[in-house]
Amino acid sequence: MSKKVLIKSISGIRGIVGNGLDPEIIVKYAAAFGTFLKKGKVVIGQDSRPSGEMVKNAVKSGLVSTGIDVVDIGIVPTPTVEVAVKDLKAVGGICITASHNSTQWNALKFFNKTGEFITPAEYKKLNSIFESENFLYVPVTELGQISYQDNWIDIHIKKVFKLRTISVPKIGRKKFKIVVDAINGAGSIALPLLLERMGAKVIKLNCNNDGNFVHEPEPVAKNLTQLSKAVKKHKADIGMACDPDADRLALVDENGMPIGEELTLTIAVKHVLKKSRKNVVINLSTSKTTADIAKQSNRKIYYSKVGESNVVQMMRAKKAGIGGEGNGGVIYPECHAGRDALVGAALVLSCLAEEKLTLSSLVETFPKYFNIKTKAPLKANFKTKLKNFEKEAFKLLGKVKIDRRDGLRFDFKEGWLQIRSSNTEPIFRLIVETSDKKLTDSLLNKVKKYFR
Repeated sequence: MSKKVLIKSISGIRGIVGNGLDPEIIVKYAAAFGTFLKKGKVVIGQDSRPSGEMVKNAVKSGLVSTGIDVVDIGIVPTPTVEVAVKDLKAVGGICITASHNSTQWNALKFFNKTGEFITPAEYKKLNSIFESENFLYVPVTELGQISYQDNWIDIHIKKVFKLRTISVPKIGRKKFKIVVDAINGAGSIALPLLLERMGAKVIKLNCNNDGNFVHEPEPVAKNLTQLSKAVKKHKADIGMACDPDADRLALVDENGMPIGEELTLTIAVKHVLKKSRKNVVINLSTSKTTADIAKQSNRKIYYSKVGESNVVQMMRAKKAGIGGEGNGGVIYPECHAGRDALVGAALVLSCLAEEKLTLSSLVETFPKYFNIKTKAPLKANFKTKLKNFEKEAFKLLGKVKIDRRDGLRFDFKEGWLQIRSSNTEPIFRLIVETSDKKLTDSLLNKVKKYFR
């Protein structure tokens, strides 16, 4: 059997079921979380992948054994768990999902009482309890209780409708025809229902909610061919794809062309900044397009490390009105402080309705960059190579500005590139973005060759 993989970060714990993410590990982490929280109730939800029930039962055992009450809200998007934690005044939450990873993976995402990802400091304390195995188990008379609630998708949608920046009447008058590819994940019910209530005609693609990922689940262009064909076939106005836990949203225009998951955030930022004077936070892996749109609106743009928790922490520090990650993750605190495909979809439709443009026409108004993202297995010598690459970067790029907070990011005259190890997989990621396609391709190949 291959080497067991368990990835631990502020994004939670993530591994391959039966080969790293095992019941014993799950129970211990849940017991550690219960010990960390001490008392109260915890909301748990899951995406639709086949291992979800097994993992959830182990999570329940660990929490209940430490005296924590559990509110099980079923198969729901990750952002729905965040909404429920805050509204129920729970002490925390756990969503059982490996997000964009394939079926054999699963994970635990931990949330604090604010309904946000636990902070780096909270994660450090949680992991210390896990490693010490000093769990505060309780006697049988003090075991936690389990209850079930199945109305949280509806509550989540109603919250989106109440957002001041969402123009529901204008969206309704447009009568959008939208194809939705939910990869049979947790967005299968929530995203189509939101759009239908906004007056759109929805053509459902892979919305069975059964965890059968019929293609690679990450909503990037190469995985959206089925959606692209469906948009053209049905003469739809737009195609929308989310990942298995529906915290990321990617778009396909009316011509069946994926516009890139980066531009979901760009469109959302453009729309919100028409109505808000606040600033913007994005992570270091996000396209310059979003930064340019913010600057055009005379707003400051701040960069955080990758990871929802890192973005949210900086958004709070900088009092940002909107932020997110260039993987299609829109964070709009007026609803809740977490990535949310439902919020992203509503902001995109509001922007299109108010601008009176097709998606392709809207994209044409944005600055044009050529952005390529790639990944490769993480080798033992990666850290050494990354450190040595700084010297090579000056030869390759000329005068550069270096950011070392998350791997290495180099900003240079024509664009930027970043190399970093992933928080969620045993890989490293490489992103190159410039204003010239040939230059982007050339730099990508040269850097890949160095790290081969």
